[in-house]
Amino acid sequence: MNNISEVLEGVHSVGIGGHVRPDGDCVGSCMALYLYLKKWYPKIHTDIYLEDPKEQFSYLEGFREIRKACTEPVIYDLFITCDVSSRDRIGVAGECFDTAKRTVCIDHHISNFGFAEVNHVVGDASSASEVLYALLDKDKVDQAIATAVYTGIIHDTGVFQYQNTNPETLFVAGELMKKGVPFSRIIDESFYQKTYIQNQVMGRVLAESIMLLDGKCIAGWIRYKDMEFYGVEGKDLDGIVSQLRLTEGVEAAIFFYENEPQCYKVSLRSNGVVDVSKVAVYFGGGGHIRAAGCNMNGSVYDVINNILEQIEKQL
Repeated sequence: MNNISEVLEGVHSVGIGGHVRPDGDCVGSCMALYLYLKKWYPKIHTDIYLEDPKEQFSYLEGFREIRKACTEPVIYDLFITCDVSSRDRIGVAGECFDTAKRTVCIDHHISNFGFAEVNHVVGDASSASEVLYALLDKDKVDQAIATAVYTGIIHDTGVFQYQNTNPETLFVAGELMKKGVPFSRIIDESFYQKTYIQNQVMGRVLAESIMLLDGKCIAGWIRYKDMEFYGVEGKDLDGIVSQLRLTEGVEAAIFFYENEPQCYKVSLRSNGVVDVSKVAVYFGGGGHIRAAGCNMNGSVYDVINNILEQIEKQL
């Protein structure tokens, strides 16, 4: 595609959906597209589906209009996914995707091999939000839409510090700032700010983490019973794996938490030498060279040993 309008001709209803456990880029790209269609294509009935998005993104216009479940069968003329790398990663709107008359995928994951009818995947883009922005008419991007796009970009680039940041990313950020985006507040409130309990949990994980492979790898985890004790969920654990990655001498960081007995959600981060997307794909997950994830079963030590085997091959 060169422009999102190419897939909207003759369309009367559109569904928009992101991946499971939506992060900042997923929420930002989906909300930006939703706001764009609502404003400039008012005759198209548009719904957005996201699985329990974090309250920290509530500053986004239209946030309260997000549907958190597909409660009744709906057949859309078009269903568009943003930041979704594979069919099994679609969140609460998977059924709507399957029954839609036509499907489109807008993404930037290098592990995305195309699961929709139209697949617009730009693997060297910083984020799905940046990919989406290139498909929009720039003169139609108002402050609300720009805020959503900017949110997605800063979250997937770690506020422009990750290697996926490129000159085009910074150019786009500059264009969005011209729209009056409250960039400083967005960065503080949606990226850095943590609750007191979140800081406690992070402190515990860091204190109990272990160094492996001669200090080139670090692993931290939290069990379900401890998450219950602190009253936190998976969505409250953002930032822990990134903090582990910043440990001196570390090339790869592993963080995982227990969803249910011996079932773990694993997050992987790299400082460049290790391609963690290859590790994640090996275990049925996906992601980027320096940030990826997967689900694994077994004991804590099963998870660590199996992942270490794949990381050690690269080191």
